[in-house]
Amino acid sequence: MNRNELINQIHSKKTFLCVGLDPDTSKIPEFLLENEEDPIYEFNKQLVDATAPYCVSFKPNNAFYEAYGLSGITSLEKTIKYIKTNYPDHFLIADAKRGDIGNTSSMYAQAFFKRLNADAITIAPYMGSDSVKPFLQHENKWAIVLGLTSNEGSADFQQLKINNRELYLHVIETCAKWGTKDNMMFVVGATKAQMLAEIRNIIPDHFLLVPGIGAQGGSLKEVCQYGLNKDGGLLVNSSRAIIYASKGEDFAERAAEEARKVALEMKEYI
Repeated sequence: MNRNELINQIHSKKTFLCVGLDPDTSKIPEFLLENEEDPIYEFNKQLVDATAPYCVSFKPNNAFYEAYGLSGITSLEKTIKYIKTNYPDHFLIADAKRGDIGNTSSMYAQAFFKRLNADAITIAPYMGSDSVKPFLQHENKWAIVLGLTSNEGSADFQQLKINNRELYLHVIETCAKWGTKDNMMFVVGATKAQMLAEIRNIIPDHFLLVPGIGAQGGSLKEVCQYGLNKDGGLLVNSSRAIIYASKGEDFAERAAEEARKVALEMKEYI
């Protein structure tokens, strides 16, 4: 998916919600575990159908599939194929946080962009340019670089000061030179919303993937205040607050209700 297509989706649907698909069998409704051959896929499928009207993106987190071995990877492949077939206008992010030397990154890019057909993949840039650039060689695909994450441990390295300036600002500024606003986004956590203002001074036109609203306590209002640009420029992710709104047979319906609430709030800011 290219930049204009993503922008058009956001403005036509009046939402920039990304729904995280993070299936945990200890939280999936019991009736799916008892009755479905592939409960993870069925869980995802019903969630996708229920929430698609209220979002523009889905983001499966690879860890929640790799944890179940081959069957989990199969569920992931089926999920992505289902989204691509039935909701081709939704932006599909593989939340894999890859990043390695160049030839390894090239194979990761092939795995996620060609085999799985994801539109984007999250990238850890710690190893430098050769860990990021291979993901930028694929037309209409995106590298989403970790900039400032929402977890408490982000203070350990990302917020260290180098020459009186936080490391994450150096990372964002440097990485932005390797790609363009058409093939690179950055992860900026909602729990660090006020820091978005300075980030926007560096990358005014890039899209930002913003996790941390909902269960992690981030403020959508603050994210929009500091992060929105003329194109929208945000994909705000919510996972647990939506997909685990209920453990009963109404789980998909309740997920839709939660996604709709977020989408209605987003509509006020577009």
